[in-house]
Amino acid sequence: MTGARVRTLPAAVAPVLAGTGAAAAIGGAHVGRALLAAGVALALQVGVNFANDYSDGVRGTDDHRVGPQRLTASGAVSPGAVKRAAFGFFGVAAVLGLALCVWAGTWWLLAVGALCVAAAWFYTGGTNPYGYRGLGEVAVFVFFGLVATIGTTFTQALQVTTASVLAGCSIGLLACALLMANNIRDIATDVDAGKRTLAVRLGDRRARIGYVAMLMLALLLAIASGLAGDAGAAAAGLAVLAAPVGLLSGRVLRGATGPDLITVLKQTGMLELAFGVALGLALWLG
Repeated sequence: MTGARVRTLPAAVAPVLAGTGAAAAIGGAHVGRALLAAGVALALQVGVNFANDYSDGVRGTDDHRVGPQRLTASGAVSPGAVKRAAFGFFGVAAVLGLALCVWAGTWWLLAVGALCVAAAWFYTGGTNPYGYRGLGEVAVFVFFGLVATIGTTFTQALQVTTASVLAGCSIGLLACALLMANNIRDIATDVDAGKRTLAVRLGDRRARIGYVAMLMLALLLAIASGLAGDAGAAAAGLAVLAAPVGLLSGRVLRGATGPDLITVLKQTGMLELAFGVALGLALWLG
């Protein structure tokens, strides 16, 4: 459970829920394909979590981390075993993705799936990981926002809609906020380890403002997605999410650190899941 990082799993489920809602908005929802898409997303998320544990551990990045100790860095599990777990989950994602492509008749999406696995590994793996150069949020926005949401819609309805694109942007920004909260907590240790995350590049205060901006824009885009999906009345209900957005924003801006940021991280993950559920239902009902 530690290596899988359960608190990050809402980031995998949320885009599938929103994407399925976007498919339902045009009468194309398919429960079986939605479940397969969720399986792919969850396997990729767990795979990237193990991959990060392995790569950061062997580099020494996690030797003095503030958050929960990692498997590789703590010596609880051998680096080889953690690496095999990562590729094992990538393999599960590949098998489920193949089944989804066969079922939907979208063979070209196999190339997108291969790109997703490569992005997951080279985030912190390889000789020049892009996560160490402040590009983690870019990849998270693209793959756990746009690709996951729009891909879910397309494999069910065989269309890309405005609602699915806006939903993908909203969910992607929440996934970025989740990563930003994690990286704000680790700024000091990442600087020592030479890991130049976006939070490190921005500095503590501006990174916190960036986190809040991501939440606020995600809420606006979620409402816009509902409107684009002809779910005006239901989209208005998404405004209820402004309350947790405001509470989390205030906590981060007031300077939450250490254990408090770990709580923020968990709550941001649950907020993303709430967005996925609410947006999916709004589009479905609309």
